[in-house]
Order: sequence, then C-alpha cells, then structure tokens
Amino acid sequence: MKAPVKPKRSYNSSRRRDQAAETRKVILEAAQRLFEGQGYGATTMNAIAAAASVSFKTVYLAFETKGGVLNALWDLLLRGAEDAAPVGALPWYREVMEEPDPQRQLRLNARNSRMVKQRIGAVTGVIRSAAPLDPDIDKLWRRIQVSFYDNQRAIVTTIAAKNALRPDLDVTRAADILWTLNHPDLWLLLVGERGWTPEAYEQWFGDIACSQLLGANSQGK
Repeated sequence: MKAPVKPKRSYNSSRRRDQAAETRKVILEAAQRLFEGQGYGATTMNAIAAAASVSFKTVYLAFETKGGVLNALWDLLLRGAEDAAPVGALPWYREVMEEPDPQRQLRLNARNSRMVKQRIGAVTGVIRSAAPLDPDIDKLWRRIQVSFYDNQRAIVTTIAAKNALRPDLDVTRAADILWTLNHPDLWLLLVGERGWTPEAYEQWFGDIACSQLLGANSQGK
C-alpha cells in the first residue's frame, strides 16, 4: 500500500508579487540615481543591476531595455506608482478640474506643477537629452508633450465653460499659454538653471496664468 501523498504547500502568490514589486522599486531607485548622476547614454543595464545589487537578468526580465527602465521610472515619478490611474483620474488633478473658482483652479494647477516637477524635474531633463539618441525615449518624450498639453487644455476648457477666459482668447490659444507655462523645459530653466526655489516658481506660474488667461471679472481681488 502506497503512503498517502502529502498535499503540496500552497504557493503564496501575493508574497511573490510583493517581492517582485519591491525589486522593481529598488531597480528604479538605482536607475534614477545613475540617470540623474551621469546621464542616459553613460548608464548601462549592467550598471543599473550592480547599483541595485541584483543580476543583469533580473533587470532584463523586469524591463527588457534601458529605455524600458526609463519609461517605468517616469510613470512611477509622475503618478506615484507604475500601475496608478492616469493623471486625469488622480485626486490632485481632479481637485483642479472640480474647483468652481477659475483663479483658484490656476493656483492649484501651479501647485500641482511644482509638486510634480519636484519629483520628475531631473528625470525630465534626462529624457529630454536622451530623446535624440534613442527612438524609445523619443517616443516617451513625445508622449509627455501630448499628455501635458491635453491635461492643460482640459483645465482651460472648464474655465472657458465658466465664461472666465479673457475675451480675446479662445480655448486653443489659452491652452497653448498654459501648456507653455507648465512645460518641463521652463522648470528646468528657472529652477534648474537660474536657481529659483520651487515655491517662487509656483507663485510666478500662478500669477502669470491668472493675468494671462482670466478676464477682468475673474482675476484676484
């Protein structure tokens, strides 16, 4: 008579997922240090693996390419998690869209711009510089431009619906202005190159956005 077969120990898939997520986080943190410290071109997959204290295979299986690492890093820094909702569904963006006062909308938008760029500003510079060198990063940079524009235009559309835009502006021109003020390059110039504090940038952004976009009846009292 055969001995009864012992049931196999159940596999803890949840724990495995948590470990994989933690490994990805460690890799991305290491990659961020290298990208920001020495640039995209000088950073290799082997260097990322070494900085994260994992094998090259682990990095490859998680991201496949160096461009894949940078793409994942961007998503993590922008939204707070790789699998987070799109920006348009995040609470800090919804707060702007749902705010009834146009001036406060633009002030909240300036706050969000400062908050996000404090996380992504340096990596944005890496992406900007690497775009001409790598088709994957060029695609990422173009996606960033479209996303930034669409989000700013959506804000302008709600302001226009309140009849709060300057009379000589249509939605497209107003969206162009707000997108330019919110553009990562402007942050890199003022904060990165000229040494403005993030708080000074936020105040300036809010002041200019209100003066450039809002009609006289909607400006600050």
